[in-house]
Amino acid sequence: MIERKNDVGKVLVFGKNGQVGSQILYLLSAQGVCCQGADIEDIDLTDIDKIREFILSANSNWVINCAAHTAVDRAQSEEQLSHALNVAAPEAMANACAELGCGFIHYSTDYVFDGTSSKPYAEDDSVNPQSVYGKTKYAGERAVLSGLPSAIIFRTAWVYSKDGSNFVNTMLRLARERSEISVVDDQTGSPTLADDLARVTVNIIHKISTGDFEHQGGVFHVTGKGEITWFEFCKAIMRISNIDDVNIVPISTADYPTPAPRPGYSVLSNQKLTDVYAEEMPQWQDSLARCLSG
Repeated sequence: MIERKNDVGKVLVFGKNGQVGSQILYLLSAQGVCCQGADIEDIDLTDIDKIREFILSANSNWVINCAAHTAVDRAQSEEQLSHALNVAAPEAMANACAELGCGFIHYSTDYVFDGTSSKPYAEDDSVNPQSVYGKTKYAGERAVLSGLPSAIIFRTAWVYSKDGSNFVNTMLRLARERSEISVVDDQTGSPTLADDLARVTVNIIHKISTGDFEHQGGVFHVTGKGEITWFEFCKAIMRISNIDDVNIVPISTADYPTPAPRPGYSVLSNQKLTDVYAEEMPQWQDSLARCLSG
């Protein structure tokens, strides 16, 4: 664990129970940083007045929003809730941070792209979200930056961790229950370990707070390095976990229809992150091995 002095002041994290939020709080606490977490049991994020009051009363130097409506398929039929959590809530947070004069970090998604590219997406590539989830997350980006241009938005993808509900744990559970698992092999992306995403986030607020790096707002892509299909990712999970008695069958997206369309190719380039903040994410293979060996 890197030892740091408390140079960032106080940090408020929304989504404290999630994969990324919980890890951010763990890192900050271990470094002696004063931090506070909030989740559904602490605040109703559909009430923008309460959001403002909560942030102002917390009087933090940084606010990090890891909360969102991330149930991609449910969002198709829960458009109002998706808008409330993915657009109105982060907009209210950004406005409150502008009023308070504190830093704000917000997370977005690869679903802002339509997945028709054949090369990694850069931050300034044209967006074309195809699902309610993707559309509301992109609208949330615009609302945040409109209210607070200095806000930092991290687009990420395929997030997993040792705990919680995610692809890795789902595949491991299915391997215990079945002799055969069918996995989509025509969707390509970059698996991202929540621990790595949290580490980069914490490093950047330290770099900005100490003045070592100039605070530059806007959108940044933060994902594991490399690319792979879900099918190959599943095979890697089984190989590292020494599970060899399950047959992994590749299928097409058409064979596994879902209410919300998925981008066929959603690899994101992290070059801007390195250029601006000198941060690099590990190769997805290394991160997966680290996650499964813990």
